[in-house]
Amino acid sequence: MNPDSSVVRRVVLASALYDLVVTVPFATPWTANVALAGVRQVHRALSLGGDPLPAFTPTHLFFVTLFGTIVTLWSVVRILRPTAFHGAIDTVGRALFSTWMMVALAQGATQALVGFLVLELAWMFAQGGAILGARRWRGGIPATVR
Repeated sequence: MNPDSSVVRRVVLASALYDLVVTVPFATPWTANVALAGVRQVHRALSLGGDPLPAFTPTHLFFVTLFGTIVTLWSVVRILRPTAFHGAIDTVGRALFSTWMMVALAQGATQALVGFLVLELAWMFAQGGAILGARRWRGGIPATVR
């Protein structure tokens, strides 16, 4: 199996589709306000620990929409070209995003982040595992045997 095997391409594509669905709501100030209100509602409805999301100022919304726009565009790149290379870059990004979520949680952020964190880690391991598994095999023979 080569690094751009159909399994790798499907996993990279699936992770890109997941990211697109999750981040499009954060890509404009109007939709981001709705998405953030949803996170606030989840926090309240489930009586989660940590600080609830505050009302966001225009500066907060700028950074939220910057994130939403960039991740949405990155998702489109991976949908159009779901390669092992793009998947590897995305896997590193997921590790970093997960780290920052854990830091935020440790500092008292809303526990609503745990849902995002679990999915981020799941996609990181699924995608990274598929890429590493594909790299270990060359022409039906484990690459480490050669």
